[in-house]
Amino acid sequence: MESTRKDLDFSINSNFSNELKNAIVNRLNNLTKPVGSLGYLEEIALKMGLIQGNVIPEIPKKKEVYVFTADHGVAENGVSAYPQEVTYQMILNFLNGGAAINVFSRHVGADVFVVDSGVKVDVDIEHEKLIKAKIGYGTKDFTKGPAMTKEQAYACIEKGAEIASKAIEKGAELLVVGDMGIGNTTTASAVAVALGFGLDEILDIGTPLNEEGLRKKKEAIKCALEVNEPDATDPIDVLHKVGGYCIGQMAGFILKAAEESVPVIIDGFPTTAGFLIAWKINPQVLNYVFAGHKSKVKGHKVILDKLGLRPILDLDMRLGEGTGAVLSISIIEAAIKMIREMATFESANVSKGEDQPV
Repeated sequence: MESTRKDLDFSINSNFSNELKNAIVNRLNNLTKPVGSLGYLEEIALKMGLIQGNVIPEIPKKKEVYVFTADHGVAENGVSAYPQEVTYQMILNFLNGGAAINVFSRHVGADVFVVDSGVKVDVDIEHEKLIKAKIGYGTKDFTKGPAMTKEQAYACIEKGAEIASKAIEKGAELLVVGDMGIGNTTTASAVAVALGFGLDEILDIGTPLNEEGLRKKKEAIKCALEVNEPDATDPIDVLHKVGGYCIGQMAGFILKAAEESVPVIIDGFPTTAGFLIAWKINPQVLNYVFAGHKSKVKGHKVILDKLGLRPILDLDMRLGEGTGAVLSISIIEAAIKMIREMATFESANVSKGEDQPV
């Protein structure tokens, strides 16, 4: 499995024209409302217009959710309330349509795909919504050495990009990334701390965990950083030493979607760790990504604030799977309908107030 740094060469357009931006803002300001009175909805509409290259953005017709699943070797240290068998069991639940992500995706008209990024066991079933992209049978316990090889880290980026490319080729216009895997918040925390965030400002529970479990989680992350000494300036080194297969694949997925100018909604804490890796590889991904919600996991807000990425929803959720991201689709669609369907002052023959542009 040979990979080189060419795998990280994503050509992401960041030069949105001022002419386009001004045209979108002008339309927003001339809708029959006080300037800026619809708040963040107006920013969402502007961002979608810039991504699509349209003054009046289109409502995405084909919406797809990709739940990246993997096992994490650090789970051997008692950092989760659930055994690792749950990862595989939840894959079956996703494919049978019984999980929260399935319910919410049906609600917004999105299709759910499940990616085996690196589950400990073989997922020996055939299903049209299952994508077999296994890099390895769970990562190694990173308290004892690197989570994966550097070659596997590159392979994660490459495979994630390939999955996004295929989704876009078949017509996906809005993509959601979700994550599931026992031990994933510990891995996500290690990635965030390795990239410069403080352990105490990041550390929190994912699954219900008592104080002893949280202590084990903190010790595992501290040990991982001491044993592996990840290089904060090198996202592949961080992924290689303290990352997860799902996190790496999500990073590649997000990078490729941005390269193809397709908007992506990230979910909670583990998906945002994947986004962090992508952002470190190419900061321009920020222009193509929406934060679907603010997770109750406290480190999520810390990262989003650092990136200047405002969450659309805040519902005290910490389930993962892509649930918060999917629920935000309704708000994104409402923002697009607002700029598409509201009358302008001129078309409605309504007088402008003093705060309105001429």
